[in-house]
Amino acid sequence: MSDFDFSVILDNLPFLIEGLGMTFLLTLLAIAGGLAIGTLLALARLSGFAPLAMVAAAYTNFFRSLPLILVIFWFYFLVPLILGRPVGGFYSVLVAFILFEAAYYSEIIRAGISSVRSGQVAAARALGMNYWQTMGDVVLPQAFRAMTPVLLTQAIILFQDTSLVYVVGLKDFLVSAELVANRDQRLVEMFTFAAAVYLVFCLLGSYAVRRLQQRFAT
Repeated sequence: MSDFDFSVILDNLPFLIEGLGMTFLLTLLAIAGGLAIGTLLALARLSGFAPLAMVAAAYTNFFRSLPLILVIFWFYFLVPLILGRPVGGFYSVLVAFILFEAAYYSEIIRAGISSVRSGQVAAARALGMNYWQTMGDVVLPQAFRAMTPVLLTQAIILFQDTSLVYVVGLKDFLVSAELVANRDQRLVEMFTFAAAVYLVFCLLGSYAVRRLQQRFAT
């Protein structure tokens, strides 16, 4: 470590920040899309309509049984063949992340909805609320409050998983660090810095999870 050169990191900081921006963009878009689809899947599984519940359960079990990198390969290589035109690395991995994360979010949301006491639902129905009003105004607000720490934990995992975009050549933070490391032959500096950045953000996320758990428990 006596030859550790901090100037390599400082000189390439704008390029690395650009890659980090790509990582955060993918993470945030995948969270938003995954939550939207995951909520619909969870509601479908709890709807009581057997065909819809079976389709939602099949989707969830299918994607939860696959490694994420395989899903990325599917959307990057197979979807363009089906559509007959290229899709692009960014949109391929974004769709893969959204559909993959939706399966995990659906299980988290389903568990959160199931944790709301049945008396709350019965009270909403007694007030004349229909199914969607009960879900939107009574059940989901309480469920999301209870499952926010778990959702945030899944977001941390997703933030780490974005490093898999290297397989399609997308320049996220880790790929940017690798490019600089190979170009300047400073592997120790770049990969140490990359590890430190991931560590800091994941520790901050874990701290937020613990604070939320303590707050909600209180």
